[in-house]
Amino acid sequence: MTRAKPVISSFIMSVGILIFTQTAWSQSGTDVYAGDWPDYGGDMGAQRYSPLDQINAENVDSLEIAWRFSTENIGPTPESNATFTPLEVGGVIYTTVGATRNVVALDATNGQLLWIWRPQEGERFDAAPRKGSGRGLSFWRDGDEKRILMTTPGFFLVSLDADTGIPDPNFGDNGIVDMFDGLRLGDGRTDVDIGSSMPPFVMNGVAVVGPAHRVSMRPPSKFNVKGDVRGFDVRTGEMLWTFRVIPQRGDIGYESWQNGGAEISGNGGVWAPMSGDPELGHVYLPTESATGDRFGADRPGNNLFTNSLVALDIKTGERQWHFQLIHHDIWDWDNPSAAIVADLPNGRKIVAQVTKQSWVYTFDRVTGEPIWPIEELPVPAGDVPREWYSPTQPFPTKPAPFDRQGFTEDDLIDFTPELRGLGLEAIQRFRLSPNVYAPPSLADAADGTVGTLALPDAIGGANWEGSAMDPETGILYIPSRTNVSLLSVAKDENSDVDFSQSYGVRVPRIRGLPLVKPPYGRVTAIDMNSGDHVFQVANADTPDNIANNPALEGLDIPRTGVATRSGLLVTKTLLFVGEGVGGGPTLRALDKQSGDIIAEIDLPNAQTGVPMTYEHDGKQYLVMVVSGRGSAAEIVAYTLP
Repeated sequence: MTRAKPVISSFIMSVGILIFTQTAWSQSGTDVYAGDWPDYGGDMGAQRYSPLDQINAENVDSLEIAWRFSTENIGPTPESNATFTPLEVGGVIYTTVGATRNVVALDATNGQLLWIWRPQEGERFDAAPRKGSGRGLSFWRDGDEKRILMTTPGFFLVSLDADTGIPDPNFGDNGIVDMFDGLRLGDGRTDVDIGSSMPPFVMNGVAVVGPAHRVSMRPPSKFNVKGDVRGFDVRTGEMLWTFRVIPQRGDIGYESWQNGGAEISGNGGVWAPMSGDPELGHVYLPTESATGDRFGADRPGNNLFTNSLVALDIKTGERQWHFQLIHHDIWDWDNPSAAIVADLPNGRKIVAQVTKQSWVYTFDRVTGEPIWPIEELPVPAGDVPREWYSPTQPFPTKPAPFDRQGFTEDDLIDFTPELRGLGLEAIQRFRLSPNVYAPPSLADAADGTVGTLALPDAIGGANWEGSAMDPETGILYIPSRTNVSLLSVAKDENSDVDFSQSYGVRVPRIRGLPLVKPPYGRVTAIDMNSGDHVFQVANADTPDNIANNPALEGLDIPRTGVATRSGLLVTKTLLFVGEGVGGGPTLRALDKQSGDIIAEIDLPNAQTGVPMTYEHDGKQYLVMVVSGRGSAAEIVAYTLP
């Protein structure tokens, strides 16, 4: 196993950072109320909210580009699909950039490069399952000590001096901790399938790292490295604790794995960002599923603590409470985003997990008790040989789902009777899914079907882009997509897993149109005081390939939205909605109460990283990374004239 350490490449001038009074939701000496953006989600509660109001409904349509920073010359090749969110503290932007995940500091007023740090990981990078610039980094400060913490593609935890970009000599081995040390590897696996795209979560002096693996639709083996979550001392890099999402013998939860499945299975990490409550000392883990994503016969049982929301004591790693959202996941419905932590106007202290399956599971964050009842209801079993099926699954009673669940004839395209008829004909080869938990089926089933059509698909519903919470109103804004999934399994001759996602069968299209009726992408506003929906709107205009389709000639098609992952930002005055990876180059400002479009802002390319905002020297800036095929990603900053 190669353990080459990243080394410092270069650094440029130091920068000064202003210090503000610490608040409950940030420990960096500043917060969004001081005009900064010091955490990945704005604050430790992942709210993606800023109280700034210089940019408002009256002037948002006059925004213009203040500066642009191209990543074209960073990394061995230009990165054309970047999804990071920068941080800003005291007039300095910090972010990851480039295919090899460099770290840069930029002047927040003009985008000037202040310093750059470059990991050089050799074979560790070559073998990494999660390459690219990733989703971002973390900022920590205690008095005059200021550090940037990030996870490299090769799975090193790195601490850099925020003023210079030089690794901290007091942290780990000259600023670097090798997170391959102490892994529980998969039997017989010579590769180490583990890494992370997310920033470490830093709170109360502890940096928490959740691992990610390769997508497990067609795993090479039922054995894999286990996704243990670990906490490190933010000053020294010393490992403080390990939480085993897949328990070992003697751990609580081990009994939920039958026939030795806990020894066999891997994955089960936290590839999503995390959130926490510094006063309670809780870090909230949105855990993922175990190996593999479509077949779990080698891990019978409910499989705690996968697909759960787990509250840990961040100092000790001890479990405070948990709730498993899916038993024995065979849909690849990992928890994809940080749970929202909020104090609602009605006095409730909640933590809310937005999910791929299009529910918001909401809990009292102190006790873990559901805010609204979550019912264990019967779900259908399948007929894949050897598979184990949970007889029930948890169904939230509130809020109502924010996107469509299950797939029946009522979901078919219906612009015209002819198109609906073609849709009815196209689905004859498939099973449908009147229940959201309809299981995968065989590509060569005895009844002649080739798989099950389902909603949502494996990437949502909601996904890593998460949601945005307005703490003043208690309204939660969730972007989601409606894209039909094919749950079809077949034998993979290259694996010791009996069944994997099948090749060669696809979801039908109807005259070049999606099988399902629109909207294909949407934004849903939910009042978390009552659990009621406030509004639901399409996330984008009807794309040209649908609007100009000959089969729709002469029809008046409402806004369909696009099946992408929109990035949201909510401020004192507005809700900003991008179109996400694969969408168009437009950012929209919406009325927060109605969802009405107030302004449309032209971008150099599609919004692919979630927008953020800050104020420096009396000016508010709106910043995001934009990217698309054929051009290098760039950071673009907007401000008022």
